[in-house]
Amino acid sequence: MNTRPPARRLPGRPVRLAALASAVVLTVTGCSVLDAADDSPDPEKAGAAGGGTRVVMVTHGGEGDSFWDQVRKGAEAAAAKDGIDLTYVSDADPQGQAELVRDAVRDKVDGIALTLAKPQAMKGPVEEARKAGIPVVGLNSGIGAWKSAGLLAFFGQDEGVAGQAVGTKLNELKAKNALCVIHERGNVGLEARCAGMRKTFEGKFENLYVDGSDQRAVSGIVTATLRQDPTIDEVVANGAQYALVMAEAAEEADTGAHVAAFDLNEELVRAVRGGDVQFAVDQQPYLQGYLSVDALWLYRSNGNVSGGGVSPVLTGPAFVTKTNAASVAGFAANGTR
Repeated sequence: MNTRPPARRLPGRPVRLAALASAVVLTVTGCSVLDAADDSPDPEKAGAAGGGTRVVMVTHGGEGDSFWDQVRKGAEAAAAKDGIDLTYVSDADPQGQAELVRDAVRDKVDGIALTLAKPQAMKGPVEEARKAGIPVVGLNSGIGAWKSAGLLAFFGQDEGVAGQAVGTKLNELKAKNALCVIHERGNVGLEARCAGMRKTFEGKFENLYVDGSDQRAVSGIVTATLRQDPTIDEVVANGAQYALVMAEAAEEADTGAHVAAFDLNEELVRAVRGGDVQFAVDQQPYLQGYLSVDALWLYRSNGNVSGGGVSPVLTGPAFVTKTNAASVAGFAANGTR
């Protein structure tokens, strides 16, 4: 999912990413346009364009995950359009992610976009941002927690609904025994997907927990599980790169099990087109990154609140199958789907 440098902490002042450039430059300028005692934007201070607005995006994405590259590309595209100075940082450890948010608050940025994979860990940092008058929006993970956490808006997929759709899809495909593989224990989004599948899938169903940081171990566990129970006819992966590993594992087990996946990348689109993976659920991570950054700009410049602060802005689910995979292949090749 991410070919960029590993997660890092904001070095006192945030890293300023020039729009559409790979060079990293240190900056010490900029301050919040919001008064700490007032949640509303100040129209006199909000420029017509970005005007030096600084936004930090803090995700839980791990190294080597192309999914987060797509989120980052979308965020960078919105930042370039809006004239925003964007910093992207990530840490798969919830406490590390929380500290990155606190770094952004201490640096008095103008807006924060973050994921809520582990909502409890983010509760304190988000409250600190709110007290500092910094607007915070959510993306990707935490659709059930964003309002109670005090976020301005949320952009992502309802993972429970997506899971239910996958369960229904498996019924249509006549699957009888499904395995939902969770590669990060405690991730609310992954748990919600599998729980949604359980609600609608009419066959036998089981969760399998693996350590997603060790791809070889994931492959070995899935292969062994399929051999132990050859009646399993469907393996559902919770990430594109894991789906590719599990497709190889299923082939090695040679039990006739099929593989389906949540999320998408270029390799997975090819696998769907070639029949190695039955289908994928696209939550459009590029769109999540783009909308979350653009929403902060709109709030600062015009007081707009996406979803009215009441409803999340949904970016999925959308099914990619062998029938329609060719239509998204070009976008996947660009790294935006």
